[in-house]
Amino acid sequence: MEDYQARRRRQSADTEQAILRAALDLCRACSYDKVTVRDICRRAGITTGAFYHHFASKDALLHQGFASLDAFMEQALAGHEDDPPAQRLVLILQGYAGFMEDLGWELAARYYQQRLGAPDFRSMDSRRYTLRAVRICLEQARGQGLLPAGVAPDWAANFLLRHFRGVVIDWIINRGTYSLPGKLEQDYQFFWQIFQAGQDSAAQNTGKNAAPPQIP
Repeated sequence: MEDYQARRRRQSADTEQAILRAALDLCRACSYDKVTVRDICRRAGITTGAFYHHFASKDALLHQGFASLDAFMEQALAGHEDDPPAQRLVLILQGYAGFMEDLGWELAARYYQQRLGAPDFRSMDSRRYTLRAVRICLEQARGQGLLPAGVAPDWAANFLLRHFRGVVIDWIINRGTYSLPGKLEQDYQFFWQIFQAGQDSAAQNTGKNAAPPQIP
């Protein structure tokens, strides 16, 4: 039976997630500046006291960063652990692009503004699920000869996420006027051609080259 302390921790985590979901839903539908703490509380079904127990202010929500993205990616990849690494990379790309586009360029811009001003700012956090998932895919891809010789999975994972983030920033600068999934799909096809170079020596034995997995 779940003890009292464990139940309290679970309830606290559930309330925090309800606040984040409510804030995200409201900010998708309306400008961030127009959303109030009271609006968030009403949407989440909680009191303002409960809100301030978890967050010091509305802006403090941004300190959560893209924790919602990592949770979304973990759910999207669940059940695909045994898929080929290239296919899982497609799922990561699709999930990343779809989440960001659904988030909206304005709210994404707010997050990056907050991160740049944070005293503990760092480019990449190795604890993040999305980065770890990409790294695992690339480690497996290297074992299958899909990475060019001399390219470390850690470096490649950081490179890919830096590129994805750069595309998101360009999309923000352009105020979301182009399809983010479409742009990243084009880049994915280009990157696959680079990774394909790592297969060339093995493919000479069969006379075949692997085609890139297609994005539906």
